[in-house]
Amino acid sequence: MSRLLLLASLIFPLSLHADVLQIPIGQQSSIDEHSLPTRGQRQGVVLERFGLPDQEHPAVGQPPITRWDYRDFSVYFESGVVINSVVHHRPRAAETIIVEEQE
Repeated sequence: MSRLLLLASLIFPLSLHADVLQIPIGQQSSIDEHSLPTRGQRQGVVLERFGLPDQEHPAVGQPPITRWDYRDFSVYFESGVVINSVVHHRPRAAETIIVEEQE
């Protein structure tokens, strides 16, 4: 019984593995991080630079956090000051692979 347990413990871990795909943050979007609103900017500056947001969410919580949604990113404000900018995830179109038949 102990030999069977030893054999099983050696075999099963070898069959369980996975690949981890890590994509650097800078390559996850075509939007340059430096073109987003930066921490500390006032709402007026963001409004002048990027125009009216597509959607403006009301303040939530204490301290009040406001979110402005633009087409490609969202901006989070606390008391009228940017605390974070987040790029929206947009899956890339699946690349079509053409396989030529060999004769």
